[in-house]
Formats: sequence, structure tokens, C-alpha cells
Amino acid sequence: MRLTQFSDYSLRVLLYAAEHSERLVTISEMAEFHAISRSHLTKVVVHLSNAGFLRSIRGRRGGLRLAREPAAIRVGEVLRSTEEDLRLVECFGPSASQACRLMPGCQLARALQQALQQFFEPLDALSLADLAAPRAPAEAVVGWSAAGGFAQSAGA
Repeated sequence: MRLTQFSDYSLRVLLYAAEHSERLVTISEMAEFHAISRSHLTKVVVHLSNAGFLRSIRGRRGGLRLAREPAAIRVGEVLRSTEEDLRLVECFGPSASQACRLMPGCQLARALQQALQQFFEPLDALSLADLAAPRAPAEAVVGWSAAGGFAQSAGA
């Protein structure tokens, strides 16, 4: 199983917002920090806002913040909202009985469904607070300054 880039970007946006919960963050700021297209992040932010993970504040001094406390946002919940298709095989789809002649007694389908459930178990137990709290804010790691973008090294 492979998660989409959309899910990856969604988690990055939410983690960034969690690490900066004391202030509003902007799409431009996150796009520059993560070196991701602003238009891609705009789509991600719209989805996350509609799904109830982010709150958007409009206006000149507007920006984004988490809609809930970081501890209340579970990684599994985010991924279920961002992944369009969690079917591991065709028989997990809506027309499963027509797709495979081995149904309904197929042991492989049951095993794959169980594997998918086990994939999500630790992610459902993991919150944004669990991921954001133990490490230093992203600025300290890569030299980002909210006021001026990336800090230039002396040799640059």
C-alpha cells in the first residue's frame, strides 16, 4: 500500500500548523518551508478545512490554524479523509460480488481486510500532538524564520 502525495502534504500541513499553534500560518509560508507548490497546498488546505481539521481566517491578517486541539486529530482519521481509494483489491469495491467468482468464501479477501485494519490501528492511536511535541519546531531544524523566510548561511 502506498499513500498519495495528497495525504503526505496533508500531514505536513497539519503538523506545521500544530507546531505553530500559537499563531496563524499561511499557505505561502508552508509552501516555501516544504518546497511545495502553493497551488497544491491550496487544494490540500481546502480539503482539510472542509473536513474539519483546519480553520481558515480570512482577511489581511488571516491565515490557518487547527480546528481542534492537536491531541484530538488522529493520523488515521486524516488518512481516511485524504485517501480516495483504500481498496487493496478489486473485491473490496461496491460491485465485489460481480468482480470475483471466489466471493463470498475467499480467505484472501478476509486476510487483506484484516491487514488494512491493522495498518490503521497504530495510526488511529497516533495524534498530531504525539508527532509535533517531542521535537523542536521546524524552524530550528532548517533555519526557517516566519518573518524572513529561510535564514541564509554565511557561505551562501
